Amino acid sequence: MLVALACLWGTPGWAVDVGVSGMFPGKALLVINGGEPRIVPVGVRTAEGVQVLAIDGDSVAIEIDGRRRQLRVGENVVQRPQADARTVAVITADTAGHFLANGSINGMTVRFIVDTGASLVSIGASEARRLGIDPSSGSSGVAQTANGLTQVSRVRLKTVKVGEIVLNDVEAVVHAQDMPVVLLGMSFLNRMEMQRNGDTMTLKKNY
Repeated sequence: MLVALACLWGTPGWAVDVGVSGMFPGKALLVINGGEPRIVPVGVRTAEGVQVLAIDGDSVAIEIDGRRRQLRVGENVVQRPQADARTVAVITADTAGHFLANGSINGMTVRFIVDTGASLVSIGASEARRLGIDPSSGSSGVAQTANGLTQVSRVRLKTVKVGEIVLNDVEAVVHAQDMPVVLLGMSFLNRMEMQRNGDTMTLKKNY
């Protein structure tokens, strides 16, 4: 159920360092950003945004930041972002097809599920208490959910972060009932450019 999510370009000078440690049929053994070697199958994009395109003889074709690179065993490349690159987060769907992501609200870690059907970021009662969000500070109302009508309180969040994408002053609702995850609704997503390719979703922060 745990999904892969990473910021590819968050701050100036951020770079992705990729090295090839070995090759197998249809797979490459990569070292990314100095981490432990990992096996990455052809066609798979890692949390850091590195995709193995093909195993070509004695080299591996990879893609980083939309650029194709050809590396042999023992070689590595450091890909820096283009000057106009926007903050990007890549989310991979779980086996059920849900796009889940770890992030934070007001600096505290939460787990999101991308929900384009939710107008606002939506938080359950116990999660709101953990985050120190006081529902009484907002305006009360009623919302329609899959389980029927429920009492909600409309609040403003200081920050919502997914990867290195950070938005300030995001509108949200706190539900009177508990929820298993926080819904990453359109009050966050409508400030993104969203692209889906199979089981991968890319969010690009609009400025």
